[in-house]
Amino acid sequence: MESSTTTMRAWRVHEYGNPLDVLQLDTVPVPEPEAGEVRVRVLAIPLNLNDLERITGGNMMVRPELPYSPGMETMGMVEACGAGAEDWLGRRVVSTTKQAFGGFAERVICTTAALFDMPEDIPLPDAAALYFPFHLAWLGLFDRAGLEAGESVLIHAAAGGAGSAAVQLAANAGARVFATAGTDEKVRLCRDLGADVAINYNTTEFGEVVLKETGNRGVDVVYDNVGEAVMERSMTCTAYGGRYLMMGFASNKVVADEPFIVPRRIALGNFKLCGVMLNYAGDEMMQIVKSAMGWNVAPTSLGARITRDVVELVRSGAVRAVVGQVVDFEELPSLMDAMANRHTTGRAIVTVAAS
Repeated sequence: MESSTTTMRAWRVHEYGNPLDVLQLDTVPVPEPEAGEVRVRVLAIPLNLNDLERITGGNMMVRPELPYSPGMETMGMVEACGAGAEDWLGRRVVSTTKQAFGGFAERVICTTAALFDMPEDIPLPDAAALYFPFHLAWLGLFDRAGLEAGESVLIHAAAGGAGSAAVQLAANAGARVFATAGTDEKVRLCRDLGADVAINYNTTEFGEVVLKETGNRGVDVVYDNVGEAVMERSMTCTAYGGRYLMMGFASNKVVADEPFIVPRRIALGNFKLCGVMLNYAGDEMMQIVKSAMGWNVAPTSLGARITRDVVELVRSGAVRAVVGQVVDFEELPSLMDAMANRHTTGRAIVTVAAS
């Protein structure tokens, strides 16, 4: 299955700026996988808000050397394998890209630590839309918060990729779901996905609704992928003994790496503050990361379990991928620009023709 192609097309940034201005379609050499890596022939590229900082030069944990291709997630067929990864050859997969960039291309390198099977019976574009949002939502709701039937959960940005996945998983688990979104159309989508109470945060103060609907008790779990803009009010409507999930920082990424949380605010809230990061590694690498950085990453085995669970839920009709816009590879910058301006709902998917 080894490709005879030596070059490929890749959208790359040579300088930072707006997507429509700086993304350039270049012809570059096809990369070769090293030990523990595979090369994926890309079928679809799911866009993520975090890809934007790789384009604009905003806050990012690792700043690659220019020029490079953004793109932290991919879906396609494994066409070449490095040493130790041979069993993956020919398999249809979803994956995080190596070092979380390089994905805006026709072929991409991925490590086996964050590589998961995506069965053929789930068609595109849905097959490309399931990985990041459902894994992130599952890790937050169940691995960190231990959400149970009969509990209540507040989910912010609930019409987005991760938010829409969280609404469905929480509703399927028997929780009472409060969802916030920014337009009436998105509010209707949240209700369709299973939200019991859906709130347009631009016209209604969500905290007042949550406290009223819970008898001034608050919710058991807050799923916050917005951050600064909603954090204080969300903490106010978190119940005694509740779990506050720090899922992301979409409203202000700068605070992700600055002193921000006031300890007394957490103490007075009498709730648990839980960090959530979608990041998988094998056993050996988990130990290396812990020793070198002090961080905890999730084991690959957990990611494989989540993938199996999500696939079965999709097959049963309990949950579905929420796909908004789908465009061809040549239109990638326009869709990235739409995402940057919050003109997308659900997942934004770029399809890649065979090459």
